[in-house]
Amino acid sequence: MILQSLYDYYQRKAADPESGIAPEGFEWKEIPFLIVIDREGKFVTLEDTREGEGKKKRARARLVPAAEKRTVGIKANLLWDNVEYVTGANPRARMDIASRHADFCRRLHEELPSKEDSLEMAALWAFLGSSPVEQIEASIGSAEAWKEILETNAFVTFRIDGELGTVCDHFRPWIQSRQIGGEEGDICLVTGRRGVTARLHAAIKGIYDGQSSGGAIVSFNLPAFTSFGKAQNHNAPVSESAAFAYTTALATLLAKDSRNKLRVGDATTVFWADRPDAFEEEFPSFFTMAPKDDPDRDALVVKNLYASVEQERGVSDSATRFFVLGLAPNAARISVRFWHTGTVAEFSEKIRRHFDDLEIVRSPRDQGKYSLFWYLVDIATEHKADNIPPNLAGNISRAILDGSPYPATLLQQTVRRIRAEQEVTRIRASLLKAYLNRRQRTYPTDQKEILVALDPANTNPGYLLGRLFAVLEKIQEDAQPGINATIRDRFYGAASASPVTVFPQLLKLKNHHLAKLENASFRISHERRLTEIVGGLPVDMPRHLAIDDQARFAIGYYHQRQALFTKSDKPEQPAKEA
Repeated sequence: MILQSLYDYYQRKAADPESGIAPEGFEWKEIPFLIVIDREGKFVTLEDTREGEGKKKRARARLVPAAEKRTVGIKANLLWDNVEYVTGANPRARMDIASRHADFCRRLHEELPSKEDSLEMAALWAFLGSSPVEQIEASIGSAEAWKEILETNAFVTFRIDGELGTVCDHFRPWIQSRQIGGEEGDICLVTGRRGVTARLHAAIKGIYDGQSSGGAIVSFNLPAFTSFGKAQNHNAPVSESAAFAYTTALATLLAKDSRNKLRVGDATTVFWADRPDAFEEEFPSFFTMAPKDDPDRDALVVKNLYASVEQERGVSDSATRFFVLGLAPNAARISVRFWHTGTVAEFSEKIRRHFDDLEIVRSPRDQGKYSLFWYLVDIATEHKADNIPPNLAGNISRAILDGSPYPATLLQQTVRRIRAEQEVTRIRASLLKAYLNRRQRTYPTDQKEILVALDPANTNPGYLLGRLFAVLEKIQEDAQPGINATIRDRFYGAASASPVTVFPQLLKLKNHHLAKLENASFRISHERRLTEIVGGLPVDMPRHLAIDDQARFAIGYYHQRQALFTKSDKPEQPAKEA
């Protein structure tokens, strides 16, 4: 299913002449330098195709024949390669340099027209047969570029002086006309048609933390995988055409400048639609940090998502098929972390449900961040992206995309950070609310669903104790304006885990604080709140709170704090004495 979807994506892109996707048998490759020769085969110059300054220099990508997959041994690419293969230069003193250059020349001889049939090939053979390294080194104007080529063993190809394109561009029709075809071979598992089975599939590069040489999704390389006389990828027959299509599609999705790629934890995630759809452009905004030039992008996208649902139009109604693939490195192979398919309408609904679960009361000044990145950073140690637990990010994303309960590690990580920092932020409270409510809907219990704002009807001991803690803190703040450290800084961890060890002392301390209040209306309002909350608690103060109730404690604390600072929660004025 994954390979078939990637194959279809390639066909869609190939049908669009403006997509820039490589045709069969070719790939886009950054070639830093071109060796320019004239039509007589004499060296002219070295052309630097890179742009930018210093270390930011980047070569222009050019369409070249698909690279050979090589780990050990000698396999030359056609018409382009590193300078050792192309010219026979030997900056690293290799013992096999002559064999490398000979293999490069062999492919030119076997797969391209002869020099009698092509003026371009005649020029190329004339250059290669006349000590190419000596010709280049004799050119004073090319000395600096040649030094850099040798130091980096850079990729090079040729251009005939006076032509705009490279020799790869010139011989593209010839190469395409000689590609293997026909009906002989095995039945392809991707297309269902007979074709020559690809013995090896092109390496996939661009996976975060993966090997620089790339990895494989389909690979059989040990004798244990050989059965019934089928070795290597003949165990899973995919035609050369289909193998090229799916690997090229994946390479396009994983390219450096791809807009269809994002990182979720340790997984490199790619996504695409089976036809152009606005959702394909908006999808990254739900998960990653907004670009610097558009910091409110995530908020705008979420707003549009809800607007489309309310107006019963837009992406919410789209029947376009959408695909999300999570990949992670595994030595020389690539593991599939997750694979989700569905319509844009289905994905939109699941993402909207995710934001519904996260919705919680906030102060008017809190405009909010919406992408998953900001939520993960808020519960990471020191609020650093590098400290986000990798499995947590991937598991949350999976829960969002398939509508399943959030992972238990989300609850544990959030509660842990709250206790470590003694701070219940809006993001942390919303994560706890989302976790508890989604699990409650999946595995119903007698617990009440957490509301967006303060819920006086919620009698859960953890929730009530969190509310009580918030009121006691507010009493202390009113009694001692400008206090540097409140009871939250000293007692939050113990109060949320072992209430019986803290609350008796805090309830005694509040009497001292209430006595300090000069404003009688404040005192009466606080006492009324305390009476309401304490009246709902069990007679015996809980000795310990389970982690779920610790989460409810944090939400109750957050809800009550928000309610205490809203205009509707101003203390009532006491009745005047007659």
